[in-house]
Amino acid sequence: MNDASNGSTDPVLTVGQRIKYWRERRGMTQEILAGLVGKSVSWLKSVEAGRLQQNPRLPILLQLAEALRVRDLSMLTGDQSMPVRMFTGPGHPALEAVRQAINATPLRPAGTVQPLDHLRGRLDAAWRVRHATADHRTALGRLLPALIRDAQLAAVMYRGEDRRRANALLAETYGLAQMFLAYQPAQDLLWRVADRALTAAQEADDPLALTCAVWFLGQAYRDSGDFEAARAINQQGMAAVQPHMVDPEVDLLAMWGALNFELAFTAARVGDAGEAWSYWEKADRVAARLPGDYYQPWTSFSRVIMGAHAVTLAVELSQAGESARQAERAVSASIPSHPRRGRHLIEVARAHRLQRDHEAVLGTLELARQAAPETIRYNGYARRMLVELVETGPAPLRPRARELADKIALMV
Repeated sequence: MNDASNGSTDPVLTVGQRIKYWRERRGMTQEILAGLVGKSVSWLKSVEAGRLQQNPRLPILLQLAEALRVRDLSMLTGDQSMPVRMFTGPGHPALEAVRQAINATPLRPAGTVQPLDHLRGRLDAAWRVRHATADHRTALGRLLPALIRDAQLAAVMYRGEDRRRANALLAETYGLAQMFLAYQPAQDLLWRVADRALTAAQEADDPLALTCAVWFLGQAYRDSGDFEAARAINQQGMAAVQPHMVDPEVDLLAMWGALNFELAFTAARVGDAGEAWSYWEKADRVAARLPGDYYQPWTSFSRVIMGAHAVTLAVELSQAGESARQAERAVSASIPSHPRRGRHLIEVARAHRLQRDHEAVLGTLELARQAAPETIRYNGYARRMLVELVETGPAPLRPRARELADKIALMV
């Protein structure tokens, strides 16, 4: 089957054939995909072979779409496209302003360039706002356009050592923009900032800027389903900064730990439990070397985040018992960031889902909304779990599930 006859264009393909096409294109075995959606391998084989009397229902189709990283359900069903916002969230009102700022690269520089210390202070303040504000995208949406334009201008206006500093700031600004763009219908823009961040970091010739850019780019590759590319860029970045790890500053040490966990996360995505937990242990040893109250604004890497990371690995590996144990251990973790705590609670809800504890899933999603309304609103996993609860959950829970769905503007 070639690209001209894939699951998004050929009207004669069955749902099962489309699923098989995208699974093979993503390099997944049937065992991996079945595990990601909580089904048996025999069930997936029957789906792909067209042996089931009915096609999978909406909740399981949403899980398959998420696992296979397809844009919309028509790529699996062949029917009229379901809006991407059903499971990726709508575009934020500030998205267009952020897009315009990113696209307005100053090819012919003009205007007043900002002092680098002033830009540094504005960028630090923007990171603080992101973590301290429940509606963090709205808060960032007010700050990012001007910050992006000023950082882009500084990177072309300064010379010498100042230009390298400006490029390091620009790379970090693009990383912050990527945080804003996550889970929104703007994949083209997300890739643009991820690529530009790496270019700026290389121009800066700064190991810390490079590790940050690699961290963000690796996430973009992994979330697109290109696990080999995610692993490769991660390992290349670590090799590049290895000479600086003899006696690193605390931020660079934390980035080393964050990159180790990214390798763990990628391994979990492809079902390699041994490699996943091995890299988690390496990251945990790095975290133990950090000050107890340290919390990195770019990656959230810290001692406190390792419990949340353990929940994520267990969930990605479909280890129901382990995910429940890790969730119980980490659910009360004092994560000093509204969006990161909201995301952690969504991961805990995923752990409860593996245990088929519908009441706990809904209760945890409600807590996630209290912690960070704009995290749950744009998170695909949370939206998918709510669709499941509304469509097929226990009858007594459906009114609460629909109420929460209405609050996050989920159209079901």
